[in-house]
Amino acid sequence: MRKKIYYLLFLFLCFTSIPLIAQNVEINGIIIEATTNDPLPGVTVQVKGKDIGTVTDIDGKYSIKANKGDILTFSIIGMKPVEKSVTSGSPINVSMEEDNIALEQVVVIGYGTVKKSHLSGAVSSVGTKELNGAVATNAGTALQGKIAGVSVASTSGDPNEGMTINVRGISSLSSNDPLYVIDGSFGDLSMVDPSDIASIEVLKDAAAAAIYGSRAAGGVVLVTTKSGRKDMPTKLEVNFFTGFSQTPKKLKVFNGEEYSRFARYYKLSADGYGNEVDAVPFVGEGTDWQEVMLRTAMTYKANANISGGSKTGSYSASASYLNKEGILRNTSHESYNIRLKSDYSFLDNHLTIGESMIVRLSKGEGNINQDTMGEILRFPSVVPVFDPTNSTGWGTSADINLPNPYAYYSTVNKNNEKTQIFLNAYMQAEVIKGLKYKLNLGLRKDHTKSRTYTGIYDLGSAGKNNAPDLSEGSSDYESWVLENTLNYDRVFGKHNISALVGYSAQKDKSYGLNGSNTDIPEFIYTMTGNVKTMTASSSLKELTLVSLFGRVMYSYDDRYLFSASIRRDGSSRFQKGHRFGSFPSVSIGWNINREKFFKPLENVFDQFKLRFSYGKLGNQQMDNYYPTISVVSDGMNYLQGNNIWFGQLPNVTAVSPTNLTWESTETFNVGLDLSMLNGKLTLTADAYVKNTNDVLLPIPVSGSAGIKGLPIQNAGQVRNKGLELSINWRSNIGDNFNYYIGANVTTEKNKVMKITAGGDNMGISGYSAHAAGGQGINRFEEGHSMSFFNLIETDGIFRTQDEIDNYKNKDGRQIQPGAEPGDIRYKDWNGDGIINENDQHDVGSPFPDLTFGLRLGGDWKGLDFNLFFDGMTGNKIYNYQRYCLESGKFNGNYSTKLANSWRPDNQNTDIPRFSKADGADNGLAYTDRWLEDGSYFRLKTLDIGYSLPKSLLKKIKIENVRIYTSMENLFTLSKYSGYSPDLGESGSVDIGVGYNVFSRGIDQGRYPLPRTISFGIQVSL
Repeated sequence: MRKKIYYLLFLFLCFTSIPLIAQNVEINGIIIEATTNDPLPGVTVQVKGKDIGTVTDIDGKYSIKANKGDILTFSIIGMKPVEKSVTSGSPINVSMEEDNIALEQVVVIGYGTVKKSHLSGAVSSVGTKELNGAVATNAGTALQGKIAGVSVASTSGDPNEGMTINVRGISSLSSNDPLYVIDGSFGDLSMVDPSDIASIEVLKDAAAAAIYGSRAAGGVVLVTTKSGRKDMPTKLEVNFFTGFSQTPKKLKVFNGEEYSRFARYYKLSADGYGNEVDAVPFVGEGTDWQEVMLRTAMTYKANANISGGSKTGSYSASASYLNKEGILRNTSHESYNIRLKSDYSFLDNHLTIGESMIVRLSKGEGNINQDTMGEILRFPSVVPVFDPTNSTGWGTSADINLPNPYAYYSTVNKNNEKTQIFLNAYMQAEVIKGLKYKLNLGLRKDHTKSRTYTGIYDLGSAGKNNAPDLSEGSSDYESWVLENTLNYDRVFGKHNISALVGYSAQKDKSYGLNGSNTDIPEFIYTMTGNVKTMTASSSLKELTLVSLFGRVMYSYDDRYLFSASIRRDGSSRFQKGHRFGSFPSVSIGWNINREKFFKPLENVFDQFKLRFSYGKLGNQQMDNYYPTISVVSDGMNYLQGNNIWFGQLPNVTAVSPTNLTWESTETFNVGLDLSMLNGKLTLTADAYVKNTNDVLLPIPVSGSAGIKGLPIQNAGQVRNKGLELSINWRSNIGDNFNYYIGANVTTEKNKVMKITAGGDNMGISGYSAHAAGGQGINRFEEGHSMSFFNLIETDGIFRTQDEIDNYKNKDGRQIQPGAEPGDIRYKDWNGDGIINENDQHDVGSPFPDLTFGLRLGGDWKGLDFNLFFDGMTGNKIYNYQRYCLESGKFNGNYSTKLANSWRPDNQNTDIPRFSKADGADNGLAYTDRWLEDGSYFRLKTLDIGYSLPKSLLKKIKIENVRIYTSMENLFTLSKYSGYSPDLGESGSVDIGVGYNVFSRGIDQGRYPLPRTISFGIQVSL
């Protein structure tokens, strides 16, 4: 019996020792990329079904212990996963292929992610490569032209200015900005360094955006910053570039000799030109003020990112520095960015905590106003920069009320600083399988301070400053948001269910303080000096928003998709009874390629999906946070006997009736998603209709109401309709050349459908051209597009007196009796025989009929190139700058076109007779003489790079080195005569009303967009 026991014990030990012996088998190998044969670092190697794994090092090598018969899995984002069986201790080398479908498999949406094949809303995404983050200095610029339905336009070329971003057009006078969500919390796109961005998703229809409710009418932009990855070795990436910028073109104005000749001719012709300059001819070029004030500007940028991870967490940290000079003297921008992002898991991945933090410090310099470039162009070229015969030392002109530009901008010092802190922290716990609770806290604090110091100067007729003056201001913005969500996500056979419920509370507070003193000691940059000349003011605004929201997404067998969401918001911007609004959405999708009848085409189509959606969004943006009336002393004074009484009126410019409520937007969308040939060809198409109701408008009231200003009311209805198409092709030729081609096209129209208050002829005038615009250069009016150009049409020039005499209306009334040969013929649009502002009508829109973007690129044996083109057609631009240079309404220099103006000895021309004052008024501001075609086709960026061979870098333990050059705004094809046709909304345009939408397409002398050429190097360790 004892022998049997010993025998059985011996057999047991033999069998149990076999796996122990096998466990000691060590497998080594190297992982390479299939097309380039380069080693792949960071590949996860894991024993299938077991908690045993590792990652490849910088040389693509790995080592892992496994049993014979085990299966090793090899995976990394962007590559097809590979499985290999362990048969012995021999090395297992793996060649991994790129997975085009996997690259776009998961899309970030509000409060979560979803597989792209399960997405039933309109969402577009761009990644790091498309954004060209290596050389971009502005995240908005990097996004320009990349996404169908997303308009990104330049406000100006000032390095301190941003971009105008609109999703699916505009529908409000108040605000059309999208909502920006950075790593899960509300923020500002300007605070994110482009090199830190991993991806940007844009939620375009209500099905995708309604989860954000009352802030989503302008669309939602989700920004995900770069992060580390678990089990990833530490990786360091460094990028540095320097570049130079110049203006792509100079506008043609008279040089000294041409200016003198032109002035002399019109003075001696005695046509009322006046006595602007002496009749003695000027000899020589004179001063080229564009050459004096515009410069070659330098840009420097450096950034570094370190990332990595362990089995339980990941991290990413970055720092960047940007120094960017403006091409206009005394303008510059400098910024410092620090970003931290990490997440860690505990309790066997049942508890996760993480954070994302951004700290940004920016400094700007520049005293730019709405007419800076116009003043530079109009200052006479016969005046020198410096004049030793002048007591001030500066060149001045006695006949023009403009300062010597170089003198003025050397005397006035204006700068600002802004500090921004953004923090988003979260805790997520898995309550039961599939059910997760998440607590999210977002904090943001902005502090801005500005200072303008003006020294003593004497600029002749342009004025003098006998004592230095100083203006200072500071503002603080604080915001916190607390969100609690429960998310249930499970798969039951063919049923995929995802449900979300949440609560959100947010509070915003802003405070401003401004002061000035017009009599301080020289070079003392503090509020000292004469207290009698000191002024101060302050402001305080608060906003509270509370919300409940929920969403359900369901898919059956990856074929039939359904999604529904609702958000209920309550805002302190409105009065009781009108503070809450509900914003629902519903969408369905059908993956037709999953149907049995589609099987014959399964080798062609990877995806064939139809989408349909409806939803409601809101806009709560108002000019004032308070639903109350502030009584202020506003200069409405009156005389009683010999006494002057200081009057007070309720100031309701931005405050409204008690029933004021949300602007609400209903959106209908139908879409198509195609993927073919294993992801080589992808296509997305969408058609949509947006109806915006209760648009906030300023409505005139009777003077007997005893109030000042125009109260805001819900009185407008706007409709937007559009088509969007994106198509991309990615493939390779042979083993070494990979290439891609992509294009997107958007058509969009908007129309004011109804104005329900203010009378039958209610309209809102926009840009006034400094009070010379008649009924308004552009207007908001029922039956037209928003901000349409409202001008008198011109019809050439009169060639003979007979043409003038015979130009009559249907009643035989002569229309322009004061005209002379060479004068402009104006169209009598209303037929009354009189040319005046009643003949102004719709002659075009600043919004394009079509916008497009085209990108293409490739790589071959370490050499890579990328080109991006963008453009638009059908839009108009009102060139106020040309009006100043050609109308004769302003003293100073003029456009060289006037040398070809109509004269008795120069009748074969389209340039009208030049005159300062006559009955024909050739210099009328509100005519389409100053309206130009704003269409353009532009090579936005061209990048060329070379990556050093891996075999060379391997010896010095460097993963990658890329040397590159990048060119921006290389050329623009356009009929527009100004500096640039790329004109978005700009707060620096003097539109005369409080709505920036009226600045779109108005060139009042915008800061020119520069052409930039950069050289840089990227290193990965």
